[in-house]
Amino acid sequence: MRVVSTAVLLFAISVSTNVSAAEVTLIAPGGIRAAVEQMIPAFEKKTGHTVKATFGSGNGTKQRVVKGDAFDVPIAQPPYPDVLASGNVMKNTETPLAHVAVGVAVRPGTPHPDISTPDAVKKLLLSAKSISYPDPKGGAAAGVSFDETLKKLGITDQMRPKIKLAQGGAGAMKMLADGTVDVGLTFVSEIITEPGVEVVGPLPQSISTPTRLSGFIGAHTKNEAAAKQLLEYLSSADAAKVYRERGMVPGR
Repeated sequence: MRVVSTAVLLFAISVSTNVSAAEVTLIAPGGIRAAVEQMIPAFEKKTGHTVKATFGSGNGTKQRVVKGDAFDVPIAQPPYPDVLASGNVMKNTETPLAHVAVGVAVRPGTPHPDISTPDAVKKLLLSAKSISYPDPKGGAAAGVSFDETLKKLGITDQMRPKIKLAQGGAGAMKMLADGTVDVGLTFVSEIITEPGVEVVGPLPQSISTPTRLSGFIGAHTKNEAAAKQLLEYLSSADAAKVYRERGMVPGR
């Protein structure tokens, strides 16, 4: 009788574990990709859930959420009044995760230029033969942000012949690594993941506002409890360590 009871108990535990485990879907901009991908295995091991993650441009991610593509945990960058008004996220679950700055990159072995002030950045850009950054027309947040930086510096027209737009941060860094351009720009979190380039540092905040990223629980989630666990993990102390490692600043 004792052997049978033990077998039944083990079976019950097994069934319970299988039922509680869930697939959690997430969508996020590319700027937070490296950090999220680093955290997924630890979250899966801790909870038994699996995470299916989708990444895209900042604007593209928001538009998918707005049009109703169902994700358990959408991550978006402000401003997002359209996301909140869409009815596709639970507004009261808005959770600041991290923010990330657009940074300057050069090839390894290249002297690091001074980018400590707006004037220093302006001097660097005007002296460069060519630069690359993500194409803002594709919805890349880093590209949209850097376009604003050029406007603030008053050199948009002067820089236009030098600009080579890329498909995402990885594309911009590839152009730098293979020698197509002298200077590359994208989110710091995207620079440190790419081979053949290195970070000089972030642009001064007076000409480049860091991009903030917040998570939500999707309004159409099929497993709110699992979605809540993932969102809590992405805003935990363990997550903060990963954000820092990936060139981001945790929290607001």
